[in-house]
Amino acid sequence: MSTIQKTAAYHTLGCKLNFAETSTIARQLTDAGYSKVSFDDKADVYVINTCSVTENADRECKLHVKRAMKANSEGLVVIVGCYAQLKPEEISQIEGVDLVLGAKEKFNILSYLDDLQKSQHEGIVHSCEIEETDFFIGSYSIGDRTRAFLKVQDGCDYKCTYCTIPLARGISRSDTIENVLNNAREIAGKGIKEIVLTGVNIGDYGKGEFGNKRHEHTFLDLISELDQVEGIERIRISSIEPNLLKDESIELVSKSKSFVPHFHIPLQSGSDDLLKKMKRRYLTKLYSDRVAKIREVMPHAAIGVDVIVGFPGETEEKFLETYNFLNELPITYLHVFTYSERENTEAADMGDIVPISERKKRNKMLRILSEKKKMAFYQTQLGNTLPVLWEHENKEGKMFGFTENYVRVQKDFDAKSVNTIEFLKLDKIESDGTVSVLNSYENFLEKV
Repeated sequence: MSTIQKTAAYHTLGCKLNFAETSTIARQLTDAGYSKVSFDDKADVYVINTCSVTENADRECKLHVKRAMKANSEGLVVIVGCYAQLKPEEISQIEGVDLVLGAKEKFNILSYLDDLQKSQHEGIVHSCEIEETDFFIGSYSIGDRTRAFLKVQDGCDYKCTYCTIPLARGISRSDTIENVLNNAREIAGKGIKEIVLTGVNIGDYGKGEFGNKRHEHTFLDLISELDQVEGIERIRISSIEPNLLKDESIELVSKSKSFVPHFHIPLQSGSDDLLKKMKRRYLTKLYSDRVAKIREVMPHAAIGVDVIVGFPGETEEKFLETYNFLNELPITYLHVFTYSERENTEAADMGDIVPISERKKRNKMLRILSEKKKMAFYQTQLGNTLPVLWEHENKEGKMFGFTENYVRVQKDFDAKSVNTIEFLKLDKIESDGTVSVLNSYENFLEKV
C-alpha cells in the first residue's frame, strides 16, 4: 500500500544567508520524505524564513502567511529567521501561524512537525535566549539558481547602534575550513558554476571555528583554500566590512583563478561624525583607501556600497557629506537603506530625528546617484569581451546573466546557454539598463 507523500513550500525574505539556510531546511524535509512545491501551490507545510532588517518585517510576514492560507487553509505554517527570534510571541498571534522557531530551533524543524496540528488560536513558540545560540550549522542554497550561496560564518560581535542582527543571530562564529571546503566540493559536484560566500560578518571568519573566541583561521586563510577547490568557475565575496577587508585579501582576489573582481563593502555614512554615532569600526579615510587599493590592482572591478539615510543627527550638511563622498568615489552601485527605528537599539533612543519625508527624499537622491554610477561603469565595459554566466529565467524571450565584474547582460533566450559561461563582447546599454552582447557568430566575424 503506497503512502501519500507530504509536500512542503518555502518563502525567503531578506539576505543571501537566509536563502542558504532555507535551502538547508528544505533538504532536511526532502530527506524526510517531503516533496517541494511552489509557495502558491497546495502544501502540507509552509516555511517562511523572515528578516528583521526590512522596514516592514511584520507586514511582510503577515502577507506571506495569508498567501499560504489562500493556497491551503489546512496547511501548517512555520515561521523561522531573524524576525522569529526577535518577535516570537507577536508572530504567534498572527492568524494562520502554527509554529515559531527561534535561532536555535530552526534547524530542528523536523522534530516539531510530526505532532504539529493546525492552530485554532495561536502558534506554538520554541525560542531561546540568543546567548544560547553559540553553535554553527553549515548551509548552502542550491537548485533554484545558477549560483549557490555558501554560509561560512554567522552572528556578529559588533555593536552598531542601529542594528538588531546580534540580537537575532547571536555571537560571531564560523564553520570549520574543512566543512566549508567539503560543501564547496559538493556544490561543484552538482554542476553549479558560481559560489557566493555569505555570513553576517564574513570578514570575521575564523572566530568560534572550534567553539572558542580565538581566530583559528582568518578570512585570508579561507579564501586561499577555497581558491584551490576544483570545479568551481567563480567565487564571489558577499558583503565584507571595510576594516576587515585587508590588502592581502584584495591582492589574492586580483591574482585568483576563481575569485571574481567584485566587492560589496558597507559604508553606511560618508560623515565621520555619524560613523562614530553608529559605532562603526572605521572612518571615511580607511574606506576610501580600500576602494583605492581595489582600483589599483583591479581597475575593472565592481564595487558595491551599502548606505543608510536618515540616521538620527543626519543634518542636511551631513547628508551632503555622504552624497559628495560617494559621488567622488570610483564605485559601481549603491544599496540604499532608509533608517527606521528598531526596538532595543541605542539609535532608537537618540534625539535629532530626521523626518520621514526627508529620509525618503535622501533615499531617492542616492538611488539616482547609484543609477548614474552603474551606467557610467557599464559604459567603461562596452567593447570588452567578458565571460557571462547565463541564468535560467526566460523573460519575454530574453535571458540574462552577469559578467565576473557584475555587469548584467542580456541576449535572446537559448535553453542551451542556461548555466553555461560564454565569452561575449559587450555591445550597448539597452533601455532596461542591461547590456546587450554580440552573439558568438558575430564575435567570430569580428575576430576574422
